[in-house]
This record gives sequence, structure tokens and C-alpha cells, in this order.
Amino acid sequence: MELYDVMRTTFACREFTGEPVPEEVLRRIVDNARFAPSGGNRQGWRIINVTDVATRERLADLSLPTAARYLLEVQAGESPLNTIHASAITDEQVARAEPPQWLVAHIRKAPTLLVVTVDLGLVASMDKDLDRIGLVSGGSIYPLAWNILLAARNEGYGGTMTTWGVAAEPQVQALLNIPADWAVAAIMPLGKPLKQLTRLKRKPVEEILFTNRWDGG
Repeated sequence: MELYDVMRTTFACREFTGEPVPEEVLRRIVDNARFAPSGGNRQGWRIINVTDVATRERLADLSLPTAARYLLEVQAGESPLNTIHASAITDEQVARAEPPQWLVAHIRKAPTLLVVTVDLGLVASMDKDLDRIGLVSGGSIYPLAWNILLAARNEGYGGTMTTWGVAAEPQVQALLNIPADWAVAAIMPLGKPLKQLTRLKRKPVEEILFTNRWDGG
């Protein structure tokens, strides 16, 4: 596929035909995705291909509490899980909520499931002393994760970056024997899309590109 076609048609795929990504295709996807940039070109990443069914089930279970909170906050009209505005949803409400199994079904049923991790000992976090949530560290792992999805699209497959399970990172680390100083960046279902979207909705350039100042003035 042409590069721009891949970029414009790579969507968050959560429904799959059941056909797994063949080993040679997965290796080709990662072989190309690994050319993503990272801070200092340290490439402090490792990808775990989870094939064990019980482990997949546990990853889905660990994702449920955050998925439940996300859904409750959306239903309350909030911007879910943001770090600026406090949520009115309590832990007790989350605990009482019916587990939204449908929100994590793609983790359970994905033909291929990857867990993308990054070595925090190799990440330069230039914003670590700012009084806000850190973002810069993601620049050393999410280009790789997105490259995986772009490469998968180019191969006729699809997937999405799920982060529900990151809230339960210690349990995920224990489940997969991930060292404590390696962060879980994404749990990524991959497979052959049940349907391929080609018309994605995005803001126009005029709403996101400005000159010199925040307001373009």
C-alpha cells in the first residue's frame, strides 16, 4: 500500500475474523516497526507475544476495573480518566458496576495479542519535574507501537492499542515476569479485521495547525 493510504486507513480494530497473524508476518511487522525512533536511539523496548489462553484471559480480567471506571465516567458526561478535572465517580461505584465484558472482549478473543513494554531506565523524561502527568517518556515507545499498527495494516491486518490493563501494571508484570522497572505501554490485539474502515473521522487541518502562537495571532 502507499504510505498515505496506510496512514489514512489504520483504524482501531477490535473485531477480528479469528485468523491469527502468521508467525512470518508478525516477524515482518516487528522487523519494520523496530525502525521507530526512541530517545537517544536506546530502543529500550520488548514485545511479548501472548499465546497462552489462560494468560490472555487474565489480562482481560485485569483490564476490567479501569474499563468499568472509564465507562461510568463517560456516562456521567466526563472526559474519562483525565488528570485535570477530578471525577465524581467513586471507587465504590466502580466496584458495584457490572463488569463491561464487551469492552475487553477484543483482548480475550484476539487471534494475536502483544504486550508492548519499555525500559524506564533507558527513557529520558524531560518533563519529570513538571507539576503534571509525564508525557515525554511515551515518545520512546509509542512510535514503535504505532509502527506495529501501520505495518499490520500494510499486511492486511489490524489492531488497537489498549491501555486498560496498565492501571494494573504490577499484576501484569507479575503475570508475564516483566521486571519492575519496565513499564507496560500497551496490550495490543491483532488479527484480520472483520471489516475494514476506509473513511476515518478526524479534525480538519485548520483546527490543529497554527502559526507562531496558540491562536495563530
